Amino acid sequence: MTTYKTRAFAILASCLLLTTACEKDLLNQPNPNAPTTESFWKTEADALKGLTAAYSGLQLNGTYRRWIHFGYDIRSDEGFSSSPWPELQNFTKTVLTDYDFEVNRDTWANHYQAVNRANQVLSYVPTIQMNDKLKTRILAEAHFLRALNYFNLVELYGRPVLATEPSSADYRPPQAASEQEVWNLVIADLQTAKAGLDEKYTGADVGRATKGAATALLGKVYMQQRKWAEASTQFAEVMKMGYSLAPNFYDNFRHTSENNSESVFEVQFVGEYSADRDDDFAGASEALQRSQFFGLPGKGWTDGEARPWIITEFLKERTTAGKKDPRLATTLFFARSRAGYPVDPTDPVDQDQLAYDKMTLEERFKTDEYNRNRVYWRKYENDYWRDAEGYYSPINFRVIRYADVLLMQAEALNEQGQTAAAIPLINQVRARVQLAPLGSMSQSDLRTQIMHERVTELAGENTRWHDLIRWGLLDNQAGIDQLKTRDADFSLFVVGKSKYLPIPRNDVNIAQLQQNPQW
Repeated sequence: MTTYKTRAFAILASCLLLTTACEKDLLNQPNPNAPTTESFWKTEADALKGLTAAYSGLQLNGTYRRWIHFGYDIRSDEGFSSSPWPELQNFTKTVLTDYDFEVNRDTWANHYQAVNRANQVLSYVPTIQMNDKLKTRILAEAHFLRALNYFNLVELYGRPVLATEPSSADYRPPQAASEQEVWNLVIADLQTAKAGLDEKYTGADVGRATKGAATALLGKVYMQQRKWAEASTQFAEVMKMGYSLAPNFYDNFRHTSENNSESVFEVQFVGEYSADRDDDFAGASEALQRSQFFGLPGKGWTDGEARPWIITEFLKERTTAGKKDPRLATTLFFARSRAGYPVDPTDPVDQDQLAYDKMTLEERFKTDEYNRNRVYWRKYENDYWRDAEGYYSPINFRVIRYADVLLMQAEALNEQGQTAAAIPLINQVRARVQLAPLGSMSQSDLRTQIMHERVTELAGENTRWHDLIRWGLLDNQAGIDQLKTRDADFSLFVVGKSKYLPIPRNDVNIAQLQQNPQW
């Protein structure tokens, strides 16, 4: 399943969002191009098409194609925006005057489109006469997809609407009474998914949600609730499923090495297209757009960039050979002539600095000091095979990879007082990049070390916002003051308000929802 469009039809995308009855012609014949719910969900092939459409919900602008990377990476202290689009800048600073601003609106609405597609599979596939084993797997995949979308909704909006049935004129889903109510739905979905998913797929099915994906996401759900023992149980299961770290760290961010041994779940993207970049129907673009929005000036829009403190974090340790952490060059583009940077022409990190057209930033921006001194994201950029970015990147986005599982398990064990058991897991991640193994540490010291390890391993991968929530840094002024030392935008953060985005105003008014506090 390296692409979602291979088994989808144009008629499906139009019928899955709204399930209204079609018009009939004068001979009372149904329009074959606008099937109704009653006429569509009949066969095993229909069930597979419906599931394909549910997966394609992960490729919408507001999900993993584009805007979620601003909601997670750029709003966090790892990134910021100096976009010429003022509203986008303000969104990343948690300052919104228009709650229906495109980025916020699409993030909310597109997640619900994806939820609705999963809900249709869960509602209509059970009545289809088909292979029972396949039916179980299809339903399990739909439960996983709904859970993933609600995981994002609760982390971004706090108390989203709990839609568990297909949308219709008569269905009015309630707003969650609490975050815990959303977590309960996500946990139930993932437990069901675990029971029905396979551990591994082959051929065209590679890329589907696996038992490992559901188990790892369930562990992450427990982590966000600080239920350390429950999380640890899930991660221990994942660690028995045969995952391993890819030998080359960079392989986790290239289209040539996708769905590798480290991949637990990734959203599948392809570069080819036959319709506009933002369309949502079979044959339309299924490409990642993050690279275009984060790309270097002249190669992309540079609407999102990285904070310089990340470089400093990488420089805190050297490899066993005395060299810089090689993940630095994979994670960021930056000029080695930066003030205070300890450039070493013999260091592989400083040798790996060509950014498109086989040029360094010093060469590219020779007379442009401003752009030369900015720090740019390299993860998920296409510089390794293209000379420019665009709206059609084929690189899959890795939602969960095994290194993250190891670090989360280490954190969960450490929080339970099992510090000695946590350290070898971190050392697995460090060994890949030739960092010396950690020795004996106190629980407090290891907690601080884990915070460092998660930056150097996972910066720019949609994990930091979750970390800040879990560590409680967004809940009090002391935490915000700490974040301000790394990211000046947190001077605008209001405790009790800015942790969650505002629910779009149109939805609040029409569905009579309760807006998030202080918005």
